[in-house]
Amino acid sequence: MTAPETPAPTNDADPDILRERALAALTTARARTALLTSVVDEPDLTAQHSPLMSPLVWDLAHIGNQEELWLLRNVAGREAMRPEIDGLYDAFEHPRAERPSLPLLPPGEARQYLAEVRGRALDVLESTAFHGSRLTDAGFAFGMIAQHEQQHDETMLITHQLRKGPAVLTAPDPAPTPLFTGPAEVLVPGGQFMMGTSAEPWALDNERPAHRRVVPPFHIDTTPVTNAAYQAFIEDGGYEDARWWTADGWDHIRAHDISAPLFWRRDGRQWLRRRFGVTEVVPPDEPVLHVCWYEADAYARWAGRRLPTEAEWEKAARHDPVTGRSTRYPWGDADPTPEHANLGQRHLRPAPAGSYPAGESPLGVRQLIGDVWEWTSSDFLPYPGFTAFPYKEYSEVFFGPEYKVLRGGSFAVDPVACRGTFRNWDYPVRRQIFCGFRTARDASPEAV
Repeated sequence: MTAPETPAPTNDADPDILRERALAALTTARARTALLTSVVDEPDLTAQHSPLMSPLVWDLAHIGNQEELWLLRNVAGREAMRPEIDGLYDAFEHPRAERPSLPLLPPGEARQYLAEVRGRALDVLESTAFHGSRLTDAGFAFGMIAQHEQQHDETMLITHQLRKGPAVLTAPDPAPTPLFTGPAEVLVPGGQFMMGTSAEPWALDNERPAHRRVVPPFHIDTTPVTNAAYQAFIEDGGYEDARWWTADGWDHIRAHDISAPLFWRRDGRQWLRRRFGVTEVVPPDEPVLHVCWYEADAYARWAGRRLPTEAEWEKAARHDPVTGRSTRYPWGDADPTPEHANLGQRHLRPAPAGSYPAGESPLGVRQLIGDVWEWTSSDFLPYPGFTAFPYKEYSEVFFGPEYKVLRGGSFAVDPVACRGTFRNWDYPVRRQIFCGFRTARDASPEAV
């Protein structure tokens, strides 16, 4: 019998504890938003640095608009502050490519709106009873808004990576770590495990409900695939050999003349990359970054392996074979600390492969949380028993074969928006996101 998932220790009925947690999450998100929008001048805030991304000033006011919509209008029942701007900041009404042409709030006005909404939202937080409705139970609405802002902070960090010009963001590098000499792969025994969650109070709808999955035994890389390993694929003619690519992938790389990860360029016998305005030699021991699903899949085929399924990834990350339980994180149930994972824009790059031994899973798999989002082979689909909440546009409208699932988070993800059940998704052509991968292979049925 598969043991149930571990209840989240944050699911506490004490309203003061819930209020403190919500306040901390909201405050942390707002400080990061302020940093990302204060280090550039007004032209950079209003410019569209890539048709794939919104102007930073759109994200800024959109964050405030969503906070007003859910915390002031839905939780507190207040009248709209500025109903005339709702359509401007509706992500489904206006694609990113056309947002620069909209009559957006200028930076100063956007910041003022953001501050006014936050002041009123904190009043709502102070007076809300954390029970009585699904939206307020355990402070869900406040956690949802903190996660929403942090997700847009990650989006704005992607825009910073895409913008041209000198570096404006700084952060210390991850601590040096000895070259990882452990096993290249780990055997994950076959059998049942509990996937998803019904206990995590701030989990989003696509993570729910918890349900049993049966996964055959498989091997998975101990660490994400490194730049050095990916360079071997390039040097072996991986981008020139159709054998390794799906038909759609081959058509895509040929049509767009792709021959290396995004932001890489060859300089003589070495590879350089541009990272937040700095050009540097590609570090061989870091996880490879900015590869699309097609590239990850092709590398895996070239290596005689495959991408893990989403269920395999989650079993490797959460299943404790000793207790049979599914934990919140690979290391257990405790919230992440800097010893566990590279999260929260603490650094502006992945840590070397094999870092964070305190964060490894019970089976010894490392860096499943943080550093790089990891592509899986799975389409983004609902779990059995899925119910859209609190709105269909968060997950339900994206379900289908056109999106692939990514897991684990990256160095750009805040802990509030990253856990063992968190699901990200994107088109298989996307490379601007902070994405990498690890590979897997089947094991013999006897490996249980």
